[in-house]
Amino acid sequence: MPIGRTHAVSLLGLRGAVVEIEADISSNLPGFILIGLPDTALNEAKDRVRAAAINSGCGWSHRKVTVNLSPAALPKHGSGFDLGIALAGLAAAGTVDPASIERVVHLGELGLDGRLRPISGVLPAVVSASRAGFSTVMVPTGNADEAALVPGMRVIGVASLLDAVIWHGGKFAPVPVDPILRPGDDEIATETLDLADVIGNDDAVEAMLVAAAGGHHAFLLGPPGAGKTMLASRLPGLLPPLTPQDAIEVSSLRSLAGLPVGRALPTRPPLEAPHHTATSAALIGGGSGLIRPGAAARASHGVLLLDEAPEFPTSVLDALRQPLESGVISIHRANSVAHFPGTFQLVMAANPCACGQFGARDSECTCTPMARRRYLGRISGPLLDRIDIQLRVHRITSARMRLAGETSRLSTRQAAERVLAARAVAAVRLAGTPWSRNAHVPGTWLRGRAIRLAPATTSSIDRALERGGITMRGYDRVLRLSWTLADLDGVTVPSAEHVGRALYLRKAMSS
Repeated sequence: MPIGRTHAVSLLGLRGAVVEIEADISSNLPGFILIGLPDTALNEAKDRVRAAAINSGCGWSHRKVTVNLSPAALPKHGSGFDLGIALAGLAAAGTVDPASIERVVHLGELGLDGRLRPISGVLPAVVSASRAGFSTVMVPTGNADEAALVPGMRVIGVASLLDAVIWHGGKFAPVPVDPILRPGDDEIATETLDLADVIGNDDAVEAMLVAAAGGHHAFLLGPPGAGKTMLASRLPGLLPPLTPQDAIEVSSLRSLAGLPVGRALPTRPPLEAPHHTATSAALIGGGSGLIRPGAAARASHGVLLLDEAPEFPTSVLDALRQPLESGVISIHRANSVAHFPGTFQLVMAANPCACGQFGARDSECTCTPMARRRYLGRISGPLLDRIDIQLRVHRITSARMRLAGETSRLSTRQAAERVLAARAVAAVRLAGTPWSRNAHVPGTWLRGRAIRLAPATTSSIDRALERGGITMRGYDRVLRLSWTLADLDGVTVPSAEHVGRALYLRKAMSS
């Protein structure tokens, strides 16, 4: 008998490796052996495949079936290999055309009745198959719309193993079944919050505009009711629309996390706001078996909002330090390392103390100075030093609210247009470099001879550096903010005023 051979995809992070599935039927004692480093969920495929094939009416060999997953040294996780294993075994038995299944990548989990269940991670798996040179993929009906998001890929959605066998040349009468669909695939929020809803707090509005224009991280400190969360939740609406490549990456991360993926690629940057009880695995990623992305990875190309930041465990917050520098989230296991993108914009919001009233004009703080230092000390200095914008936000008085209500306010649409114009200016300046946003430009380049600012322009931050008010990393981050402010104002070189405003955005929290 011939060897049945087809392909599936093994995911590690967002990277997928094409796995060759080989099935051989020998005349030894009856059995079903699965080799090639399967995990527990995959090793149980033997029972699922046998029951699904028999209950579908396709039959299963009573001889010894050996299935090899190659490369053998690559660990394989999950139940997405079921369909490929079943078809390889049926091809070895002559039930389906071996040449037909060899050209197709198969993804899907089998139920005992033969129906195919949707699986997580189909989109990154199909992207990996496309990059490996495959042009056809067969997936469960519930994953067909998701797989079709990959351009140039022929997607075959099947509801059952019997449908897959018939498509590959099996001589069986079709039996209609109800496909298993993923719940809530269309329940993806598309609401855009308007920046014009923010009354007063002009400095904070400018800070969000600067953060969007340059890709800077921000920390907002203020009492409850000052509008910190309101401001941060409007930042995604100021960011430019996602490019097709970024949109596929955002959708792939959602798919890998088991979250709904729409029928069209998203255009709006994502917003992730985990609760302060989140663990390191929930924030960064992890889990047993298939490594799933955490909130920080899912916020890539968008915003990660940590509200009530001091309430997060210090170890969880410090896990963000490496992604903030490198833009990559790495999760190490004993025999593998998974990489996820970490190109998110971090916005942290915090009360100034445990009672939240320190610095408020209309309330009295009951915390001791030591308690206040201990509360904010939960956010480590090295993490704070990596955040460009550090601003104190105040409550709005009734007089300020009435005055602001009589004047026009910047809307999200207007702010987004200014952000696009500023990013276009930065793109021209950074053409030919590896960077596209000011927040990513290293200080050595900003201080280089090509674009070094005059000493008279940088005198304010020079003095702050000499007096210990900022670190060298802080000095470079003020320079980045200065260039972003200049881009928003439409000038080619930052002035001393831009540097002063940048220093204020960097140090306003301590004022």
